[in-house]
Amino acid sequence: MNILYTKFKEVLFSVLPIIGLVLLLNFTTICPIETKLLIRFIIGSVFILIGLTLFLIGVDIGIAPFGNLMGKSLVKSNKLWLAIGAALILGFFVSIAEPGLIVFSNQVGVVTSGEIPGLVILFVVSVGFAIMMALGFIRVFYNIPLYILLLIIYGIIFIFALFTSPEFLAIAFDASGSTTGVLAVPFVLALSVGISSLKKDSKASESDSFGLVATAGTGAILAVMILNMFYRSEFTGSLDIIDPGSGSIIKAFTSILWDYLKQSLLAIAPLIIVLIALQIFVFKLNRKQFRKLITGFVFSLIGLFIFLVGVNGGFMEIGISIGNTLALKENKVYIIIIGLFLGVVTILAEPAVHVLTHQIEDVTSGYVGRKAVLVTLSIGVGLAVMLSVIRVLVPGLQLWHYLLPGYVICLALMFFIPKLFIGMSFDAGVVATGPMTATFSLAFIQGAANAFADASVLTEGFGMIAMVALFPIMALEILGLIFKIKSKRKGVNQK
Repeated sequence: MNILYTKFKEVLFSVLPIIGLVLLLNFTTICPIETKLLIRFIIGSVFILIGLTLFLIGVDIGIAPFGNLMGKSLVKSNKLWLAIGAALILGFFVSIAEPGLIVFSNQVGVVTSGEIPGLVILFVVSVGFAIMMALGFIRVFYNIPLYILLLIIYGIIFIFALFTSPEFLAIAFDASGSTTGVLAVPFVLALSVGISSLKKDSKASESDSFGLVATAGTGAILAVMILNMFYRSEFTGSLDIIDPGSGSIIKAFTSILWDYLKQSLLAIAPLIIVLIALQIFVFKLNRKQFRKLITGFVFSLIGLFIFLVGVNGGFMEIGISIGNTLALKENKVYIIIIGLFLGVVTILAEPAVHVLTHQIEDVTSGYVGRKAVLVTLSIGVGLAVMLSVIRVLVPGLQLWHYLLPGYVICLALMFFIPKLFIGMSFDAGVVATGPMTATFSLAFIQGAANAFADASVLTEGFGMIAMVALFPIMALEILGLIFKIKSKRKGVNQK
């Protein structure tokens, strides 16, 4: 019962700010919402609370321990090729089961009217994630500095970006943030504990506990850019705003049950099959231990199903509706301020952010306080969402105008900050792109892009998740620089 209460509280604090914002906009008449749509949103929010709670419990008692077992088994084998094989297989299946990526890939399919099928995005991104996860294992094993690997990878990404269409560029960077979420992150981190022990010098440094997730995430970017080579025709994205007065409230949920049950089974079932196979040939756990793992996977399956029904039954639609309504207002200040507020509250409510802030405070022995990190991250993500709104409103302002200088600054700062902060900073982008960002915030931006005459829902509607992933990197690198300066001053005072 303790884990149920803990996880429910985490999810509740993630969803409550969104519910509060929607009700505030409705009752202050800034953005009045049709009653049926508001009721569907409340029901969808309850589904998300229940679904995400069950899913996270499943991750804690099933999927994360599965990652730990895999890590220990790889250490016992002491074979790099086996670790690479595990990364390729498990990385693919874990990415496919990631809730944020499922929601995102479905949105790509919806916005492009099926011209870029959601299943194609889901498959391609998962392949890229798995390949780069394997490369991350090789980096740790051969003691390749993270900053060198990131320089090479982002150098390749920048070259590919020159030949990538604007719509695919936005989808590529958003896919990276979507695939590294509530399932992939704990699993990869659990697996990396074992991988760090495979190093030839047998001494895993603190810095190796960061950076693997960020490395795997770059695979999503490259994979979508390569996919662009097979889609040379131009797309005209569209987003239908459904009349909330049409159809029943209950039917909005019941009509999608079968589709998302199938999608949830396809996401989780392969992981269960892999677990059973490894139990027979490798793990050989006793019945109680194995039953607990299976129970965790079943919780994740049920939770993912309920979460997807809640998201698609009314939660995302109200985000689209609000973005659409505010973009049509003559005074654009409303949508800019609400974009800033949305970014701040979602990052403050993200449970993984609080875990990261405590971790940074511990690693730096209190020199970089968690409150300073939390405030910096919240301002950064708030600015990221606000700048995404401005990109919708200002014709000619493109995503690469933000990303190119942003990543150049991030890569340059790597040479001036402690090595520990490099992986920590790039992993922070992963933490920032939680379930609320991949659902409500994305829908909000897409609704605005759909309404604004000079914007495209395909080019301006995507790219917001990429922005949210970028700003925490810069924020923590700056804090790393501050930590370095403070450490030097302390050294001077001690002399």
